[in-house]
Parts: sequence; C-alpha cells; structure tokens
Amino acid sequence: MKQGRSLRAYAIGYLVFLYAPILLLPVFAFNDSKIIAFPLSGFTTNWFSEMWSDAQVWIALKNSLTIAASASILATTFGIFAARASQRYRFPGKGAAMGLIMLPLVLPEMIVAMSLLVVLLAVGVPLSIFTVILGHVLICTPFAVAILTSAFQSLDRSLEEAAYDLGETPVSTFRLIILPLVMPGIISSLLICFTISLDEFIIAYFLAGADTVLSAYIYSQFRFPARVPAMLALGTILVLVSICLLTVAEYFRRRGIAKTGGKDTGGFL
Repeated sequence: MKQGRSLRAYAIGYLVFLYAPILLLPVFAFNDSKIIAFPLSGFTTNWFSEMWSDAQVWIALKNSLTIAASASILATTFGIFAARASQRYRFPGKGAAMGLIMLPLVLPEMIVAMSLLVVLLAVGVPLSIFTVILGHVLICTPFAVAILTSAFQSLDRSLEEAAYDLGETPVSTFRLIILPLVMPGIISSLLICFTISLDEFIIAYFLAGADTVLSAYIYSQFRFPARVPAMLALGTILVLVSICLLTVAEYFRRRGIAKTGGKDTGGFL
C-alpha cells in the first residue's frame, strides 16, 4: 500500500513538472503586462489582437500548414506500405529494414537535422519548404508505421482469404477490404503526423532557409521582450489545436481497434 502511494505521488509530481509550464501559457497570454512575472497586472485580450494583426504570423502559418499537410500525407502513405509489408509478408532483412525505418524515433533531432543539412547542401538542393517537408517525412514516418502496424495487426486474415475465394485480386482486396478496415488508423496517423510536423522546430530551423516557418518565427520573436506576450497568445492557440487534433486521433485509433475486434492496450492519450 505504501509503495502504491509513493508511485502515485511520483506520477502526480512528474505530470505537474511536465505540464505546469504549458498551463502557464494562457495565464500570461491574458495578463495585462509585457513583463512575464508574478503578480499579474490584470486581464486583457490585447495580445491576441496583436498576434492576429501580425502579417508575418499568417505567412509563417501558411508555410507550416503546407509542410504539415504534405508531410502527414507522405508519411502516412509510406507508413501504409511499410506496415502492410511487415505484417503480411516475410522477406530477408525485414527486421533490419523495419529497424532503420523506426531509427529516427531514437536519434536526436539535432543530429538528424545537421545530417540532412550537410547532405542537402552537398547535393546542391536549395533550402526551402520542400527540404523541410523531406525532414518532417523522415521523423513522422516511424510514428505512422507504429500506428498503422497496430491497425494491420488487428485485421482478421480470413476476410482477405474469403475475398480471394470470391474472385477478388490482391489489389481490389486491398482497396475494398483492407483499406476500409484500417481507415481509422490512417486518419489517426494523418492527424498525429500533422500535429508533430506543425509543432516541430529543430528540423524546420535548420532546413527552412529563407522561408518563414511558424515554429522558427516564434523562436525568433523571443529575442524582443515586447513581442513575448503575443507569442504566448499564439502558443496558447497552438496548444489547444494540438490537444484537439491528438484527441481526435486517439478517438479514431480506438475506433479502429474496436471495429476490428482487437484489444486496446493503451494509446497516445
């Protein structure tokens, strides 16, 4: 009993340490002072108005949405192929191949970003939104593979075999039977990859070149104390959007498991 209470206290303390800084974002975003400190001066929404009227924010947001949408679609597409191959087929080197695909999960993003920067400059590819998309696809694909592998694992192989017996080809079976069953996992993968790409900073900072990306723009504005409250207001909105996207992604993940009759062993939320 004592050990259980200690573990519970540790978990609570860890969560407070992890999320308390995020909870302070809206506190100072609505604070009527440019100084980020207690005591609070009063309530205001001026920082949200200032953020809303910043033209550079909208340019950076447009670029980030383009990157996030492209990276999530490409990463999910690659994730479908990799997850399907790993669950359906046996081939030499499968373990090594899947290990290489999942490697960006454990590599420091700083190392990945610097490596990509050196390679892209060496082959003469100019830094732009396109290079950021390449980097984000690299780091998002392992997440897509992890989600979609779970979705493909829960499929009943007898459904595929029954489709073959009824005269369907492998392509039509995949399109008419497999894809609809794993569609909740695909939607979950798209949303999570979109969220990861939208919030990612290090690779965007190294590979964006002259293009403005939202995460890098926010970082640059913290050099000016007068701009900090408006960036906190923007950060508050981004946190809420990320929470909503992850909640929807988790809903579709659990829906997909329930649809295929699998057992839920935990998730992202």
